[in-house]
Amino acid sequence: MTSLTTLVGLLPMALGVDVGSEANAPLARSVIGGLTMSTMLTLVLIPTLYVMLEERFPRRVQAPAGAPVLQGDPA
Repeated sequence: MTSLTTLVGLLPMALGVDVGSEANAPLARSVIGGLTMSTMLTLVLIPTLYVMLEERFPRRVQAPAGAPVLQGDPA
């Protein structure tokens, strides 16, 4: 949500609608691109990698010593 508000706030600067904002437009565009890419990496790539690694290397859950093992328990 914070990234979205930052992107919306930088749009006028990136479009160069104000007087003298042509000099700052490249900076605004690069910040918008960086925020967009980092948000996509955080929301899409990292969870995907986590799921892929979780399938490849599943956790082995062991019962504590002396705990009864119930029938139908996958352990």
